[in-house]
Amino acid sequence: MKTLARFLPSIASLRALEALDRLGSASAVAKELSQTQSAVSRQLQALEAQLGVNLILRKAKRMQMTPEARLYTAQIRQALQTISRASLDLTLTPQGGTLNLAILPTFGMRWLVPRLADFTRRYPDITLNMATRLQPFDFGAEDFDAALHFGAADWPGGDHLRLKTEQLVAVCAPVVLNAHAVNRAEDLSALPLLHIATRPTAWKDWFTAQNIRDAAVDGTVYDQFSTIIQAVLHGLGVALLPKYLVEQDLATGRMVIAFGQSMKSDGAYYLVWPSVQSNDPALRNFRTWLAGQTEDEDALPR
Repeated sequence: MKTLARFLPSIASLRALEALDRLGSASAVAKELSQTQSAVSRQLQALEAQLGVNLILRKAKRMQMTPEARLYTAQIRQALQTISRASLDLTLTPQGGTLNLAILPTFGMRWLVPRLADFTRRYPDITLNMATRLQPFDFGAEDFDAALHFGAADWPGGDHLRLKTEQLVAVCAPVVLNAHAVNRAEDLSALPLLHIATRPTAWKDWFTAQNIRDAAVDGTVYDQFSTIIQAVLHGLGVALLPKYLVEQDLATGRMVIAFGQSMKSDGAYYLVWPSVQSNDPALRNFRTWLAGQTEDEDALPR
């Protein structure tokens, strides 16, 4: 182990290097770590001396990482996150563990959260932390154990559990149909089409399903369901939305079906997690519970 000691740098120096890679300047690193710039510089110099490798190019009082340093940082980042997560688990919930979950904001709140009372009853010692993410990310660069994901089951380096398929319906506010007669599927192409960023081909696929190949599908793009739903309710256009999200608005008449039947989306909702984390006890228990919640399109609890 004495021989290995040289290759086990201090956590402080590794944190300084990782922060420099993310933030790009010694001043930003010093602010994040609540240290002086000179302290940060000394830690990086000590790391270079211990490893016997030049990691930093110092030019005009600026620090620039070498390509070797960036590769090294990418490799140690996951180790730092593992240490941090293990320490948090030990401190907060030594028996059950902690699960850090990235969720899609609307699906998480409308599908997952109403079911969590059952999970906490079955696993009271597991702490579940949630944060929203709209796009896939690198588990090695984010401190998450798993994520709720929409799309295909192709997360790099990850395993998956399918949770729910999705049916899309073309909806609008009643005032839109009052102003524009829609008797055929083609008529929708003359109306303002609203798009959700995570379903970029939805309107094209919808028209194709209606045997319409060259329909104009230009329109406004929204990044979240909460905003596109409000746009529909205020009469800004027609949107293809998951049926489970608009059932109440359809029932109350705030929205109407613009035309046609529901269409199954190409994607589905999944729980995804890094393969290397598969045996984590908290994640394993969460997956076991979630497997009992999987379903096709249905009326969800509100």
